[in-house]
Amino acid sequence: MEYRFDTQLLIEGENLSEDEIHEYITRNMEGDCLLVVGDEELIKIHFHTNAPWKVLEYCASLGDIHDIVVENMARQSDGLHG
Repeated sequence: MEYRFDTQLLIEGENLSEDEIHEYITRNMEGDCLLVVGDEELIKIHFHTNAPWKVLEYCASLGDIHDIVVENMARQSDGLHG
């Protein structure tokens, strides 16, 4: 497993751009399975990465982040929780 953490969250703010957020994460963070969906006031992020704290820090700079889930997929594949 190349990327260990399944990172999901919502960003609530103003003038949010799916395209700009997607481009920033793609250019500045290693990972895969990136989804950035929503509108100018609410964006959902889904991303597999080894550095979820970088995703959280960036997203927090854009607005209020909430409904944060970071799951260790390596533990899940080993039959463990979280």
